[in-house]
Amino acid sequence: MMHSRARRPVFGDVRFIIGVVLVIASVAGVWLLVSSSRQTTPVLQATRTVVLGETIDSGDLQVVDVGLGVLTDAYLAPQDLEPGSVAIRTLSSGELVPLSAVGPAEDARTTTVVVNSITTPDGVGAGTVVELWHAPLHKDGRSFDEPRILVGDAVVVAVAEADGMLAQSRTDVEVVIDRADVAAVLAAITGEDAISIIPAGSGS
Repeated sequence: MMHSRARRPVFGDVRFIIGVVLVIASVAGVWLLVSSSRQTTPVLQATRTVVLGETIDSGDLQVVDVGLGVLTDAYLAPQDLEPGSVAIRTLSSGELVPLSAVGPAEDARTTTVVVNSITTPDGVGAGTVVELWHAPLHKDGRSFDEPRILVGDAVVVAVAEADGMLAQSRTDVEVVIDRADVAAVLAAITGEDAISIIPAGSGS
């Protein structure tokens, strides 16, 4: 009497096929990842600290080839830099430039002023976020009122170099401020208030 060969369970074949498909998908995914990482795109990188509101030109940037994959479109390509563009936020030296960090000059809501600070702590330089404090001059012209905050979020553009940098020596500091604060700052300057610069958060 002849016996028929036992049939293999169907679900066993399905699991085998699924396993093969998963292996192929895994290999394909690794291959795509490696291929993507090898593809580079030219984008712009800041060669110096560019502060909020400052005009950006080609001399402030360099072209670098990087592998960003799907993030490539989020960064500024050489052909995307428009003449007269300004920094919407401060860019650190060596940072790849995001598209969101650059915009037309007419969108800028900031301007720069130079203040004569009686206090400029060590380490304050281009790109440092600072508070401006002022002590109004009394009518007698010889004493000052209690210090109070003038601008809560200015950004330093440059600090004038001075010999010695004594704690109470006055130093010219160029800062970026919101246009809404310009009148108050100019009034403090013309009123000969004592103005101090403090890293943001230190005065609270």
